[in-house]
Parts: sequence; C-alpha cells; structure tokens
Amino acid sequence: MNYTLFDFLTLVGSLGMFLYGMKMMSESLQRVAGSKMRSILSAMTSNRFFGLLTGIFVTVVVQSSTATTVMLVGFVNAGLITLKESIGVIMGANIGTTFTGWMISVFGFKFQISDYSLPMIAIGIPLIFSKAMVRRSWGEFLVGFALLFLGLDFMKDSVPNIRENPEIMAFVEGFSDLGFGSVLIFLLIGTLLTVVIQSSSATMALTFVMISQGWIEFQFAAAMVLGENIGTTITANIAASVGNISAKRAARVHFIINVLGIFWMLLVFNSFADAILRFVTSPGGMGMDSAAAVPTALALFHTVFNVLNVSIFIWFTPLLQKIVVKLVPQKDKDSEEEFRLKYITTGMLSTPELSLLQAKKEVQFFAKHSTKMFGFFRKMLKEPTDKKYNKLLTKVQKYEGICDNVEVEITNYLSQISQYKMSVNGQQRMRSMLKLVGDLESIGDCNFNLARSVNRMREKKITFNEEAMQKLELMFNLVEESLEIMRENLDKDESNINLGKAMQVEEQINNYRNQLKAEHLDNLSKEVYSYEAGILFNDIFSECEKLGDYAINVSEALTESAAKRAKK
Repeated sequence: MNYTLFDFLTLVGSLGMFLYGMKMMSESLQRVAGSKMRSILSAMTSNRFFGLLTGIFVTVVVQSSTATTVMLVGFVNAGLITLKESIGVIMGANIGTTFTGWMISVFGFKFQISDYSLPMIAIGIPLIFSKAMVRRSWGEFLVGFALLFLGLDFMKDSVPNIRENPEIMAFVEGFSDLGFGSVLIFLLIGTLLTVVIQSSSATMALTFVMISQGWIEFQFAAAMVLGENIGTTITANIAASVGNISAKRAARVHFIINVLGIFWMLLVFNSFADAILRFVTSPGGMGMDSAAAVPTALALFHTVFNVLNVSIFIWFTPLLQKIVVKLVPQKDKDSEEEFRLKYITTGMLSTPELSLLQAKKEVQFFAKHSTKMFGFFRKMLKEPTDKKYNKLLTKVQKYEGICDNVEVEITNYLSQISQYKMSVNGQQRMRSMLKLVGDLESIGDCNFNLARSVNRMREKKITFNEEAMQKLELMFNLVEESLEIMRENLDKDESNINLGKAMQVEEQINNYRNQLKAEHLDNLSKEVYSYEAGILFNDIFSECEKLGDYAINVSEALTESAAKRAKK
C-alpha cells in the first residue's frame, strides 16, 4: 500500500488547519457582533417565526450552529428565554448551518479561493497586531478564513488516490454493498465523526472531499450529512448537562427535531437523493457537469432537507414542548424551580401606563426569587451532607447570575417605557422602580456573599459554638422579617404602604449588629474563637445588616414615590 503514516498525519493536520480556521473565524465574528447577537437572541424570540429567522441570521453570522445553540442554552438557563421560544431559534440554527456547506462547495470546489489565502493572511496579520479590538477581530477573521480554505485544499491533496490505493476502494466497497444497510452505516459514521471532532463543519468538509475524490457515492455522502445533523446536537446537550431543567429540555428538543427529521427522510431517502443529484447534473436542472457539481448537490441536499424539516416541525412547537417536558421531568420541584422573566418577554403593551404595570409585576416576581436566596443560605449553614450542600451552593450561584441578568432586562424595559409620553405619576413610578430594581439585585449580591462566607467555613472546617449560632439565628430572623415586609410593601399599592414596621425592624437589625460587633471584639481579645473564625462571624452578621439596608431602601423608594405623587 502506497499510503503511509506521513500521508495520514498530513490528512489529520489538514483537518486540524480547517478546524482551527473555522474556530478563529467563528470566535472573531462573535467578538465583533457577540453582544448584538445576544441582544437579537433575547429580543426576537417571542414568536416562533421570528425565532426561526433569528436562528438563521445568528448562525450565518457566527458561522456555527453549535455557538448559537450553546448561547441559546445559556439564555434558557438564565431564564431570559423560555423553552417554547427557544425551539424556533434551534430550527433556524439548523437552516443557518447549511450555509457552511455552500461556502465549502462554492469557494472550495467551484472557485479556488485557497489561491487567495496567502494574500488574505498578509492583510490579516498586521490587523491582528492592532491595538483596536475590532480591527484585531477582523484580522483574525481574515486569517481564519484563509486557513479554513488552505486546510480544505491540503485535505483534497492528502486524501489518498483510489487508483493508486486499490486496498482503500476495497475497504470502502465492503460498506457499500449492503443496500439500505450501507446508508445506515454511513449515517452512523457521520454521527460518530461529528461527536469525535465536535464540529459538524469539519465532518462536512471531510465528506465533501471524500465525494469529490470518488471515495463514496452521492447517496452515502448524503447519509453522512444526515448523521452530522445528529452529531451536532451532542455539544448543546453537553453544555446543558450543567444547566437547569429548562436548558436540558432545550438541548433535548434540538436532538428530537433532528432525529425525527432523519427518520422521515430515511423513508424517502433514495428517491430524494436521486432527485437532488439529477436536478444539479441534468440539462433540465442546473446542468452542472464540473468537479463542483456533486459537492453542490450535497450542499443543496443539506439545505433542502433542513428547510423541509423545519417547515414540518415549526407547526408542532407546542407539541414538541409537551413531549420534552415529559421526557425530562422535574425531579425536585424546589431544586429545579424555573426562574425567568414572566411578564415582560412579549415587548411593550399598548400604552406606557399598562407597560409600567407589567414591569411592576415583574419586579414583584424578581423580589420573590432574589429573597429566596437567603433561605438557601440558611440551609447551607446547617447542611451536614456534601451532596445537598453542593446543590444549595449551585442554586445560590445560579440565582446570583440570574439576578444580574434580570436586573438588566427590567432596567432596559423601563428605559424603553421612558421614551414614551406618560403621566407625572407614571414617571415617578418608573423612577422608583429603576431605583428599587438595583436594590433587589444588591440583595442577590449580599446573599451570594453570605453563601461564599459559609463556603469558606466549610473549606477551612470552621464551626461556631452553640451560643454563636443562636446569636446569628436571631440576626437571620430579623433579616427574614425585613425581607418579608419588603415583599408585602411591593405587593401593595404605594399609597397604602406603612413604613413604620419596616423602619422598626431596620432599627432592630442595626442595634443588634452594633451589639454583635462589640461582643465580637471582646471575644477576640478573650480568644473565645480563633481570629479566622471571628473574621467569618463578623462577615456574616455585617453582610446581614447590609442586606437589611437594601430591603428598607426598597420600601423607602415606594413611599417616596407615593409622597411625591401626593404633593403633585
């Protein structure tokens, strides 16, 4: 056999260059347009058809359906997009990823873009050394684009020639004479290759090269492309494995859509593949007879399949949602509770005043979940088992990130409302909400800091004696009461709020903090506990006092709003 280990390593290196070029190109585009892509993803998903267009657009721009779906899983995990809204974007990503096939077939086979790769690198390299981030990213894009097609060109040259290596043809023929079984084998090969390489684009490039070199027939290449559609869902499922139940469901929907699509395609596979090939090569169709004809047919097959698949399943979005909810059930209602925007995901209402009411409901919902973190912290402090403790810590970390995101979303929504004419009372309500949303997010930060203090205690194996724990419990009860009063005030009309009770609890928290601080300094001097334990004890009760400050700030913002409206 003439094919050596050196030739094999050359092929692997060519594939590596293609992959690295694709990675550079995708990451640079995401840096240039990443924040805008995220804005588009979070804003244009209320309607399944908008979501479809969003998925296509974002995937074509960032040149990676994996990047789109992983980003999407992150949004679902953060609660900014619902499971139902994510399904349309996933379908759009499936169509958007077919652009890669067209790019490979047109630039890699029809036009020898690799001839221009070195000049593109010559332009891109100086840009990479620029101090401006945008210029640097565009330089990386040019170099990545050039490397991608250089890799493809090297791949075409390094794939063994069948005429010179008849053993390879005999090996391939061993899988090609099994009728429909051969189609299933090549489908499995496409799936496994995509899972191993973790890039459907690289597997697709390899498939295009194999078919152009005459290794496999068009039908088997088409079967590999179908397999790549299954393999590409694995990355999103891996990303979702550490997410919440909604993220897992979104990734599972991607898998179900692609598998069901391949199932119906296999029923009509031979006639469908033949029709695509005839359309491209026959005089009655595109009439192509060049070396680019078969790769073009393969790109067309991939696009038509995904467009048809989406055209079918987009009408079954609610059913897909029900199926995936049953397939991925909620095991523990408390540990897997969804926390997402509930009232302002559908955009502005008919009037600013109604939109303001919608925002108030969202703020109330936000307050409910940001205060729940305090309960998680209290459980962490007493939890003996590592498994349950780690679950609680993960929940606090997740909620803290969600609080940050939700604050931004509500603030952006209120900013949109402020651009419209509204009553004086409405303007005052809006200013009040803008202030208290920041305080609610700060409550989330305080809870996260408390959880971090408990985590340091656990890592350093520090425990407090019974007397110290009783003192902390008294502080926790006061803070809990303060948070409860804050939520009650948020649920009332501003004119009915009585600040007296909230101020009374706030004063108790402040006085008790001062008492604990004095006792703490005395205990340190008497060596009642170690200096390290004392620092953590002080951190916990001080953070609790700070949390109480933010709680009273919320109530005061509401009463200030009511007082100013009363004067006017």
